[in-house]
Amino acid sequence: MALYLKYLSEWAIPVIVLTIVAYAYFKQVKVYEVFTEGAVEGVTTVVKIIPYLIAMLMAISIFRASGALDILLNILQPVLQFFGIPKEIVPLGLVRPLSGTGSLGIVTELIQQYGPDSFIGRLASTLQGSTETTFYIVAVYFGAVGIRNTRYAIVAGLIADLVGFLAAIYITRMVF
Repeated sequence: MALYLKYLSEWAIPVIVLTIVAYAYFKQVKVYEVFTEGAVEGVTTVVKIIPYLIAMLMAISIFRASGALDILLNILQPVLQFFGIPKEIVPLGLVRPLSGTGSLGIVTELIQQYGPDSFIGRLASTLQGSTETTFYIVAVYFGAVGIRNTRYAIVAGLIADLVGFLAAIYITRMVF
């Protein structure tokens, strides 16, 4: 069974890609042309959102470097202790909805400082996989299709991020 799963996991993505290409070929879709058009649109989207990403990363860096984050953590310390939330993980919870790159940088710092097998390292890794870059997704995907009114998408995404944050803490405490 383990050998079967090993081969299945190795071949799943190539088989899916080949199936899509074969289907497109039989439907007489010009696969290469459509792919390159999509790649051009992707590059165009990246060029459009880079200023927003730079601004977001800069704001996060200023927030951390100014000491404002430390002040916020000191204010929240009693509440965090009551719920058993390590204060070291809070910056990751705050940055994750804003930036995948910024949150990955925080995870890297936490793992370098505390180690990958520490509670903080495991919690950071679990949190990284349990939450999403809500604002980035809304900006990119809604912007790509021209949606201006996000309605409840941001609120729902942030609630999901909070639930993911709390679930990551609970599950990491239970497992480790």
